[in-house]
Amino acid sequence: MPSPKKPFRFNVGFIIHEEVGYNHDFPFEFAKTILDDLELRHFEGIANVGKTPQGLILQGDFSAETSLNCVRCLTDFDHELDWSFTELYAFDKRSETEDGLLLPEDAHLDIAELLREYALLEIPISPVCKPDCKGLCPECGQNLNEKDCGHRPEQSDSPFAKLRDLLK
Repeated sequence: MPSPKKPFRFNVGFIIHEEVGYNHDFPFEFAKTILDDLELRHFEGIANVGKTPQGLILQGDFSAETSLNCVRCLTDFDHELDWSFTELYAFDKRSETEDGLLLPEDAHLDIAELLREYALLEIPISPVCKPDCKGLCPECGQNLNEKDCGHRPEQSDSPFAKLRDLLK
């Protein structure tokens, strides 16, 4: 049973004493959870921990929903996140991977920071609410998805403006 203060901390001590190849699933499901600065809704997933000769291998599959701000029209929208990862918690320094994860002495894994890092990797750099988002009018700032303000871009007096006619 996870602690309310640390919902992503769980005991894997019993796995250490099992045979190599043994694994156990740890399911997670929350209506809402906050990982440092990242709010996730409808969070669900499973962490599978298995024993290897080098340490405990953690394989996670998770999904959640978060709110993002559209870079074109500046409105908030809900975005689905789906992510998976595999990490090794080494028994000792000799088996340590480049991530530097060692099995804690108390055999309790807290995967909150891992979940946050992998979830952040799934967030687009320039989130857009929908592929055909029209953005804001550069003249008056009206959200063009809601209504057309009537402003039209001026014809450019650039020497390359005539090249546009070739595209038609």
